[in-house]
Amino acid sequence: MIRGSIGPTDVPVLWEAVRALLHERDAEVVVCDVRELASADISTLDALLRLALAAQRLGRQVRLRHASAELCDLFARAGVAGVVSCVAASAGESRR
Repeated sequence: MIRGSIGPTDVPVLWEAVRALLHERDAEVVVCDVRELASADISTLDALLRLALAAQRLGRQVRLRHASAELCDLFARAGVAGVVSCVAASAGESRR
């Protein structure tokens, strides 16, 4: 679960946690629960995109679970909705 505010400087710590989990398991998809993110802003978008791109370099995908409508819309408006699968908090359906 990702909590609070995140930005580009948080990516190395997040990536190390993801890498450790991927080392333990052979998962194709990294699921990040983002229901407790403080905001859906450009810094959050940047950090999550960096995390997704790092995962893609290893042939993995990132899926955001319990994402706010604002976060899903931000990915769509930025034109990068296809990079990260965004599952809205209330909808329960995947948006690309």
